[in-house]
Amino acid sequence: MKLTDLLIKKLKAPTTGQKTYYDDTLAGFGLRVSQGGSKSFVIVYGEKRKRKTLGRYPAMTLANARVEAKKVQGEVLSVVIVGNGLPAMHFDEARECFLSDSKVRTKPKTFEEYDRLLRKHFSYNKQLVEITRQDIMAAVAVLSKKPSVEQHAFVAIRTMMNWCVRHGLLHHSPVPMMRYKTTSRTRTLDDDELRAVWQRAEEIGYPYGKIVQLLILTGQRRGEITGLRRNWINDDLIVFPTGFTKNKREHRLPIGTLTKQLIDEIPDKGNLLFPSRYSDHTCFNSWSKSKRQFDEPLDLPPYTLHDLRRTYSSNLAKLGVPIHVTEKLLNHVSGSISGVAAIYNRHAYIEEMHEATLRHEAFLIELKTQ
Repeated sequence: MKLTDLLIKKLKAPTTGQKTYYDDTLAGFGLRVSQGGSKSFVIVYGEKRKRKTLGRYPAMTLANARVEAKKVQGEVLSVVIVGNGLPAMHFDEARECFLSDSKVRTKPKTFEEYDRLLRKHFSYNKQLVEITRQDIMAAVAVLSKKPSVEQHAFVAIRTMMNWCVRHGLLHHSPVPMMRYKTTSRTRTLDDDELRAVWQRAEEIGYPYGKIVQLLILTGQRRGEITGLRRNWINDDLIVFPTGFTKNKREHRLPIGTLTKQLIDEIPDKGNLLFPSRYSDHTCFNSWSKSKRQFDEPLDLPPYTLHDLRRTYSSNLAKLGVPIHVTEKLLNHVSGSISGVAAIYNRHAYIEEMHEATLRHEAFLIELKTQ
């Protein structure tokens, strides 16, 4: 879980002994709740997994406890890696140091990817300084039949080795310069595939199924749908406020009857339409597990949730919606109206967007009944 003040206040004392709730966003950091109801912040650190009590809640705030926990982790890390010249460190040990630091400094999703890729694809019974370019590229070459996995694994090991150089564990990284080029995805779902995904979404229901349906209906990004608040919805218009969307601009999105009906069916758990399992104040974030369960009975070629956005755009084109209206619906900054024209053209296109939305909903209604 991710510790928040609201969550901490809700945690109940165990009937016997004590229980520690660890925070997913900071390695070893947690809250220990005793039988009598007292709550204390703790940090587990070092190879021997020592535990240190940081302070009692609420005398010590959550924010201050995080700062103190990071200090402890930082002190331990510096003891491990600082030495004269290059320390005699096994590859696995260096990997653990990198991951410990990464868990503190990177986003949870990024850390999870580094952790998974480095543990799964890179294991050497060697000292770190003995790792060669040939060792690295041999491990990467095994993944050549899966170009996306190959690229992500290469990025992970290169990031780790560069980190080792910065922290005095290596003089030079054995990983060569990036040789991969990112190609734009072109995947769209055909009508049969889209129908299958919609029907599966209806079957699985709230929350993930409803999220998928709203992605299909509106073409918005997944973060914009899961972050949607009830007070942003006014009858047939959603107003995403300035600073929330990817381009940081206010986005006014007309919606049709089908979308409103779907939103009305969502359980009222507060302002957020899709809160996480642990807090009504943070958004749904169980993406990987939910999609695996969602896709399991579907016999479809691989697709991503962002492919639904591309499919939405493609279907609007087939329905004859002008490209500048589609770009308004997708909230694209650069598009068919740009430069000087964009400065002088302040028409909101709300009516045209609403008409396109109704046309798209009619298409989906007909599609799902075929």
